[in-house]
Amino acid sequence: MDSYHIHFFTATILEWKHLLKEEKYKQIIIDSLHYLCEQKRVRVVGFVLMNNHIHLLWRIQDGHLREDVQRDFLRFTGQQMLKELRNSNQILLHDFYVGANDRKYQIWERNSLSIPILNEDVFIQKLNYLHQNPVRAKLSLLAEEYYYSIALFYKIGSSKFKFLEHYKG
Repeated sequence: MDSYHIHFFTATILEWKHLLKEEKYKQIIIDSLHYLCEQKRVRVVGFVLMNNHIHLLWRIQDGHLREDVQRDFLRFTGQQMLKELRNSNQILLHDFYVGANDRKYQIWERNSLSIPILNEDVFIQKLNYLHQNPVRAKLSLLAEEYYYSIALFYKIGSSKFKFLEHYKG
């Protein structure tokens, strides 16, 4: 583990709705993670995208505050998902209407979780949790079969997600 601790970050779609069941919404998250890595704001060492929530294992890079990166990530992905809903699914868009003073619609729950991972044992426990999440949810029989996960990466050492880095590397 390096001097910039890994954080375990969880964000949930509003009211646990299954918005992320459609791949186009997962792709918005993938594209945003790729961008954050290109901009050297984060290093992603693990993730799983479920139908109604996401888990990330990432290092916030020097010069960036965890709160800012998380806020920007959730804001951008939420705005992109709302844009997609406005263009392609007005009926589903209505499910995200909140009518609050500061916003009409909301994609993410406000209570995202971020906890520092301070040692390798805890990291491995969280990594295994990510691997098994799609299996427990019956989205795949084997962890490495689930496309929107890092289980295959940690099994074979390469990934279709170019932004992903091994936690030891």
